[in-house]
Order: sequence, then structure tokens, then C-alpha cells
Amino acid sequence: MNIESIRDYCLGKADVEKTLPFGPDTLVYKVNGKIFLLMGMDADPVSFNVKCDPDLALELREQYNCVQPGYHMNKKHWNTIVADGSVPFKQLKEWIDHSYDLVAKTKKK
Repeated sequence: MNIESIRDYCLGKADVEKTLPFGPDTLVYKVNGKIFLLMGMDADPVSFNVKCDPDLALELREQYNCVQPGYHMNKKHWNTIVADGSVPFKQLKEWIDHSYDLVAKTKKK
């Protein structure tokens, strides 16, 4: 798992834009003008924040060591995922999909 594979996966989704609103070191992926994934470019191992249903967020944190409360985010609605190899890329993509779906169904203001 690397930054490029996450970038390619996110940009392959409909209506996604990549931005750098927090400076040159933080990639932000948006749909409908709203963030669904943030990722520091210098993290080792790679980690990223994704939006999550609050009940599922707690469940995932209990089940997976690589899932933590969202760093610098609302801990109720965001998880930080550390891509340390403990879960397959397929699972990471499902968590990205969940975040994208939550955000995509909201309307741009």
C-alpha cells in the first residue's frame, strides 16, 4: 500500500477532486466539494483519514489495531487508518468506499 495506489483509487471514483487546502504536505480528496479522505504525504507507514458511520467507527477501532480515532478530526465521524499491512488493500478500499458513499450522498452547499 502506497500513496500512489490510494491516489489512483480515489481519483478513479466519480466527481472526485484532489486538493491541497492545508498546505503542500496533505492531500485532500473531495466529492461534491466535501472531504472524504485526507492523507499526509510524509507518513511512514502510509495513513489516511476517512469518514465513517459513528457506530461502525467504534466497531472497526475495536476490531483492527490499524484503525484509530481520526487524527485532528471529529473522533465520532472520522477514523485514521494506518496502512501497515495488517489488512489487505481490498479492506482499505472498502473503508474508502464507505467514506466516499457517506459524503457523496450529501449535497454541495
